[in-house]
Amino acid sequence: MSTKQCCRKKPALRAVLFSSTLLGIFPAVSAVADDTDTVEELSEIVITAGRNPVPAEKVGRALTVLTGEELEKTQTRYVADALRRVPGVAVSRTGSFGGLTQVRIRGSEGNHVLVLIDGVEVSGTSSGEFDFGSLQVADIDRIEVIRGPQSALFGSNAAAGVIQIITKGGVRNGYNVTGRSEVGTDKTVLGNVLVQGGGETYDVAVSGAVRGTEGFNISDYGSEKDGDRNLTLNGKGRWDITDDVYVDGNLRFVDRDSDTDDQDFSWGSPTYAKVIDTPSTVESTEFFGGGGLTWELFEDRFVQKFRGEVASQKYRGEITGGENGSDGKRTHLSYQGTFAFETPQLLSSAHSLTGAAEWERETYRNVYPSSASQGLKQERDLFGTVAEYRGEFFDRAFVTGAVRYDQNDSFKNTVTYSASGAYLFPDFGTRLHASVGTGSTNPTFFEQFGFVPSSFIGNPNLKPETNFGWDVGVEQNFWQDRGVFGITYFQERLEDEIQTQFTPNFESTPVNLNGTSKRRGIEVSLGLEVIKNLYAKAAYTYLDAKEPSGEQEVRRPPHSGSLSLTYGFHENRGTVFVDAVYNGEMTDFDFSVSPTRRATLGDYININVGADYQVTDNLQVFGRVENLLDQDYEEVYGFNTQGFTAFAGFKATF
Repeated sequence: MSTKQCCRKKPALRAVLFSSTLLGIFPAVSAVADDTDTVEELSEIVITAGRNPVPAEKVGRALTVLTGEELEKTQTRYVADALRRVPGVAVSRTGSFGGLTQVRIRGSEGNHVLVLIDGVEVSGTSSGEFDFGSLQVADIDRIEVIRGPQSALFGSNAAAGVIQIITKGGVRNGYNVTGRSEVGTDKTVLGNVLVQGGGETYDVAVSGAVRGTEGFNISDYGSEKDGDRNLTLNGKGRWDITDDVYVDGNLRFVDRDSDTDDQDFSWGSPTYAKVIDTPSTVESTEFFGGGGLTWELFEDRFVQKFRGEVASQKYRGEITGGENGSDGKRTHLSYQGTFAFETPQLLSSAHSLTGAAEWERETYRNVYPSSASQGLKQERDLFGTVAEYRGEFFDRAFVTGAVRYDQNDSFKNTVTYSASGAYLFPDFGTRLHASVGTGSTNPTFFEQFGFVPSSFIGNPNLKPETNFGWDVGVEQNFWQDRGVFGITYFQERLEDEIQTQFTPNFESTPVNLNGTSKRRGIEVSLGLEVIKNLYAKAAYTYLDAKEPSGEQEVRRPPHSGSLSLTYGFHENRGTVFVDAVYNGEMTDFDFSVSPTRRATLGDYININVGADYQVTDNLQVFGRVENLLDQDYEEVYGFNTQGFTAFAGFKATF
């Protein structure tokens, strides 16, 4: 970053107001008026919205960042629940904690959303999507959600957006130890420990989190409770070999054992196709790791990054009438070089050019095949090249463009592109942003080759899905910079959408739909300091997502929103919060009749309340109530959801 960029005062003031609200750090809004040093420090906040980190004010894409501080204040325990507050995001959980949890962006499918944890792609190779049922919040520093097609930067599975999870890192020249424990309804127990430390040239963080619950009955039939047990271990570190060269790495291990119930497909049964009590379980083991070397040359004007990553997932399920399971692995190698330069005489501008090359191999094996062909190990390779340009002009106009070429050994080679821009009006506290791009999603191994039960027949002739999308929006500071209002309009067009079709003999197979699946909508956000120490954050989404036939896509509510209020008291030693999420009426598939029909899932409001208090400098106590109104609702047809629950615990720091 140039001296010119670091030292400008007034533009930084306006920019940080936007950044602070965007990132959910509400106290920063009130600090701006009194402390210029605080403003300058916060203006350095960066997000990983492209091939390189960039200050939030310079990003032209629609994005939201949730900080660890915000998650802490609202006592959020699962990432999926945090994402319910993000504009444009829809979450569907099959019953209890630990159940399959899908996240969709702007009406997409779950496998159209790329999920990264510390830069490692964690989506399963079998289904092409990440199951958020396993992702605890315990060790997370922030969550970045980038909406709109991002395949030009990140490749396949980023057709609708990217969710980047960044875990907590170490500290230099010292150490911190944080421990937390809580108990609650349904015999729920949580414990997690985070150790952070380091020296002058290195830092490391190690964490462990265990959460177990007896759960509740996710079926309308019977009384069996469906619980979940989750162990998550995470490690992260960096070592500066020289002033210009450093290595970093991260490892993550998740072991999960979840109870579930099956659908009764006994023909003639009074509960046909209904979710019924069964002793079914799902066990999963996930291992993610990555490491890289960064070499900075010519006073950081030329930066090279070499990186390798691996992701491995194993799933085993015991269901009525048999077993199922799969093993998947993804290996990823990449090189990236970025050259930065300035041309102050030409539009007072700064530029960066990035080139990258990536190789990736995905493997998949059906552990319990119903036919010889299903039991074969499947494998596919990809080689991609990326070029990205960033430009800054007069410290207020920012543009980004990228193009990517992917060579697939199993599908047609693809070209994707993206462009975005942002413009600041510092004297008016206004920021404009817009983006356009294309995305591509390859068929999953499940869709190509099928899985147990054998009634699902794979289709090896599927084509990749392609997406084109654009958006335009504005953020506006108001009320003497105590609030920021944002609104974004978007449109997307999905071609060759893959959807499962059912035959009269109760078999099913995925096919590419003819025509265009259209999505459009409006995303609204608001951050406001209502009075001293009382902060409000709100979001609303209108979504119109239709299949080529004109029918509304399932599990995509046309209307959704959220409202969070936090209040600090007793010199901010304590905090109380109210967190409300609204999910509008939507449809889902009902398989209990033939042909399959669409059932309507009613709208609901889920309200959580809680408080914490810092008893001493090292001890905090807290408690919360979830689903305060004891709402009875469904996110997936036939699966019950959690009712009124209460939790209490403490956090200790050393």
